[in-house]
Amino acid sequence: MAQQLHVELVAVEEKVWSGEAEMVVARTTEGELGVLPGHAPLLGQLAEPSQVRIKQVGGQQVAYDIAGGFLSVTGEGVTVLAESASPATPAR
Repeated sequence: MAQQLHVELVAVEEKVWSGEAEMVVARTTEGELGVLPGHAPLLGQLAEPSQVRIKQVGGQQVAYDIAGGFLSVTGEGVTVLAESASPATPAR
């Protein structure tokens, strides 16, 4: 079994998404960041506006448009704390 990340995407009012993922991609004020299992711990401020993409186990991807917030990577997984988060409109 491939390694996985536990991901929590939380907005001010609610938990938006929670589950296991293979990878998380987010744009911070320092640039775009890809997080894989075993990533070094970090805390980053999300760029505004931004998008968080979560590659789920099995290859499906979900994306959320984010306004403000932080990304935290620990040994337990990834937490995205956003002021607001809504499902991203698929690209055409």
